[in-house]
Amino acid sequence: MIEAHALTKQFGPKTAVDQVSFAVKPGMVTGFLGPNGAGKTTTMRMIVGLDRPTGGRVTVNGSRYADLKAPLREVGILLDAKAVHPGRSARNHLLAIAATHGIGGARVDEVIGLTGLDAVAGKRVRDFSLGMGQRLGIAAALLGDPKTLILDEPVNGLDPEGVIWVRTLARHLAREGRTVFLSSHLMSEMAQTADHLIVLGRGRVIADAPLADILALAQGTAVRVRTPDAARFEPVLTASSASVTIADNEPGLLQVNGLAASRIGELAAQERIVLHELSPLAGSLEDAYLSLTGDEVEYAAGTVHAGGTA
Repeated sequence: MIEAHALTKQFGPKTAVDQVSFAVKPGMVTGFLGPNGAGKTTTMRMIVGLDRPTGGRVTVNGSRYADLKAPLREVGILLDAKAVHPGRSARNHLLAIAATHGIGGARVDEVIGLTGLDAVAGKRVRDFSLGMGQRLGIAAALLGDPKTLILDEPVNGLDPEGVIWVRTLARHLAREGRTVFLSSHLMSEMAQTADHLIVLGRGRVIADAPLADILALAQGTAVRVRTPDAARFEPVLTASSASVTIADNEPGLLQVNGLAASRIGELAAQERIVLHELSPLAGSLEDAYLSLTGDEVEYAAGTVHAGGTA
């Protein structure tokens, strides 16, 4: 288990992490989300002692990371896949790490096979693709067969097969009772991998809940309405402050935003409008994430218009 209590980190006048408290529990995959600059990587670095907290504390399995006698066997970490000597082969890189904990070559070969690096184990890391570098970083994290796994953007640069492999691995490790904590910007992938989500915004926790609860924030944001009286019903809906999209290729089909399905049904009854369908559209994790973080983005992109940007 990872436990953070009022964890704070300042870099000069800037507060990167501000009074963050959470618990990452074993037996589930916990996703870590937030816009760029939200403090995710800084938080992960503080968990494993790479950054010293300005305030608060964080423990792994009840101890500070610096106090763990065999950290590689307790915590597997992938924070920067490029943090490898480029002149070493993949196998030699792993052997060097293994030697610090008395881990034998058999385990090195095992994680090489597990991560699909067999064919390139003797190749110098400088010649690795981004995806192969990620696999090597995951192999290093798995080397000590740890109880806790911390992965920062583990699917970055992986092909679809690799993304599925990371998802399957993370869920398998969680089912074994391990603590799995991972970040990603791929909302669709996180929705299929995580059981619980912690969301940061401007250095603070803005959500800490099961995936289903986070997804519920996006439910009912749009409603599918099918009626033979679409032309008459549209102005009724817009008069009630709804936005309505009419399907070009399906007469009678409307998508309504801004009104709950129950209210749409009431309006139809008042106007004696026949409804053939009235169904809230399921929101995605991306919808829920954007609703949570819309006011927490520190580095916002400009608006794109036809012919240029503004």
